[in-house]
Amino acid sequence: MKAILSRRSFISRTPLLVLASFVAVDFATRAAATDPKQYNLGADKIALQGHDPVAYIAQNKAAKGSREISTTHAGVVYWFATAVNKALFEAGPAKYLPTYGGWCATAMARGEKVEIDPQNFKVTNGRLFLFYKGLWGNARKDWDKDESAQTLKADTQWKKISGE
Repeated sequence: MKAILSRRSFISRTPLLVLASFVAVDFATRAAATDPKQYNLGADKIALQGHDPVAYIAQNKAAKGSREISTTHAGVVYWFATAVNKALFEAGPAKYLPTYGGWCATAMARGEKVEIDPQNFKVTNGRLFLFYKGLWGNARKDWDKDESAQTLKADTQWKKISGE
């Protein structure tokens, strides 16, 4: 009887175990799939033009990071405004990584890699989207006209470019 109960218990937990393993594999794949060469990086492989990735998500602001408070994840260097933000990132970097490798989201919907203004961003459903802003306009305005369609297009293009 004890063996039957333990087998039932295992069987009832199996779907959760399988789901958990797929989620773990997905995060591992997402973290490792993209070659850092596909990212929008500055000198010394610094992401986000030195801005703090955690500040975008946690505080909804673009905060300049510091070389003294930095870490490297998957070959990319991230700077942070505070040691607390660095610790948050190191505990779960996937949550804070910029979408589309830090390239302009609107341009990515067309399959193009375009520089960004790190002050021009949007966080939607926990994803950090960055946008070009300069002489030729503000790409975020185009994105906001139909964000859901733009997101689908950009996600598809990023998969082609990055292999993610």
